[in-house]
Amino acid sequence: MLEFEEYKVKLNNLKPQLEELYESLGLDQAKREVEELEIKSSQPGFWDNPEESQKIVSRMGALKGKIEAYNHLNSLCDDLLTICEMAIEENDESMLEELENGYKELEEGVAEQKLSTLLTGEYDHNNALVSFHAGAGGTEAQDWCEMLYRMYTRWAERHGFTYKIMDYQDGEEAGLKSADILIEGENAYGFLKGESGVHRLVRISPFDASGRRHTSFSAVEVIPDIPDDSADFEIKPDDYEMQVFRSSGAGGQHINKTSSAVRLIHKATGIVVSCQTERSQFQNKDNCLRMLRSKLVEIKEREHLEKISDIKGDQKKIEWGSQIRSYVFMPYTLAKDTRTGFENANINAVMDGDIDGFINAYLSGLATGTLSKK
Repeated sequence: MLEFEEYKVKLNNLKPQLEELYESLGLDQAKREVEELEIKSSQPGFWDNPEESQKIVSRMGALKGKIEAYNHLNSLCDDLLTICEMAIEENDESMLEELENGYKELEEGVAEQKLSTLLTGEYDHNNALVSFHAGAGGTEAQDWCEMLYRMYTRWAERHGFTYKIMDYQDGEEAGLKSADILIEGENAYGFLKGESGVHRLVRISPFDASGRRHTSFSAVEVIPDIPDDSADFEIKPDDYEMQVFRSSGAGGQHINKTSSAVRLIHKATGIVVSCQTERSQFQNKDNCLRMLRSKLVEIKEREHLEKISDIKGDQKKIEWGSQIRSYVFMPYTLAKDTRTGFENANINAVMDGDIDGFINAYLSGLATGTLSKK
């Protein structure tokens, strides 16, 4: 019964950490805000302004999710302590496996919640706009780009986040050339901000009849989603050129086939955004403006500029030399981050969205100043 005694000590040591976490997460304030929002949502005429009411409902959902996640961990800790006491009292070792699995879940949950307290940046709590761009190499690179797209959408699903396709350009034979998605959820940008950069793949190409090993590159760009009511500037129609076009390529289920696709070109910076997933030209234009606004605010913050109008020249966030991670399928399997040194040999799990280890290592390194400059 020694194992149960050891787990009992570990669980009792975790209790103070859970109490500190309650304060760090600001859950008292979160509960008060939920109460206020629930009162608002019960008022007559709440749905008269659908856009505003949807923001309130989304905010309530995010706060409740945060509170429920903590309550689950607290209850799990109490349940595991009860299992320990029952097993010791009844001299029953049959509950050891349940205890081990439960403790692993608790430990991982506490670690994740602690990391969320490190997200103190101005936009860390925002939704995330994630862009994918295939590198040179045709079909091989485009297939890799689609694999990354799936990896991040699976990560979002694992965390209970939702994602919306803003733009999707199919590859010539397979995969995709580029895509933009909006990942919605509490701290989505904070968790994903370290994923910007070039991702490198090494594998035996399924498109090469000779079975040779190929190296492919794709870039991922992550920027915070900036709501139109929180930005301290407006984008005027004179600031951009608007083009309407019919979606190109096969498109499949991702894109609309009518001539309602919209492309906006920002005159001062040359930034181009496009959207072709909505049936309405108006909705596609709104999505384009949303992406453009977020890109401009991100550039402003990065360059410490006073006004958006000060931004000039060609803006390219991703440089092809800024490789952040390698994914090797052959001759061995390994995903390794060049900045943190974190690695995972279970490449299939990684490609299925199990990237929390990489994200956690990056955020920890960012907080402690131990990230590699390479």
